[in-house]
Order: sequence, then structure tokens, then C-alpha cells
Amino acid sequence: MELKDTVKLMENTDFKDRFKAEYLQLKIRMKGLSDMLKKYKEGTLPLKPKCSYELLKSQLDIMEQYARVLEERAGIEEIEL
Repeated sequence: MELKDTVKLMENTDFKDRFKAEYLQLKIRMKGLSDMLKKYKEGTLPLKPKCSYELLKSQLDIMEQYARVLEERAGIEEIEL
């Protein structure tokens, strides 16, 4: 799945669909950042980021925390992710 595949959910008037889109977008971005960090550590990134590995890793850690919060809330709101 790519970000463009979540557009219809995001545009929906049903908050559960928008919630699901938000979660899916977050997971897509987390995967991209995780892949980038792996290449950063291996020295195989095609570019040199201006920020440190540690800062990017902190970003991923916070995204993972956010995903857990969304997962907990989805359970409470009865939203199937």
C-alpha cells in the first residue's frame, strides 16, 4: 500500500475511515523511515541527511508510540485496522 491508496479513506465523511487512513499513512511513513535508517546505518543511502541518525531514530520511536496509541484507541472506538 502507498499513501495515494489512502486518499479515499481520508476524504470519507465517516470518522472511522479517516482514522483508519491516518493509521495506514503513519504505518507507511514508519516503514519508509525504518528502511531509511537501515540504509543510513549500512552506509548505503543514496543521499547524506543533514540530521543525525539519532534524531531520525527518535522520530521513528515517537511514531511507534503514536501508532500504539492509535491502536489502543481503535480498540476502544471499535475501528478495524
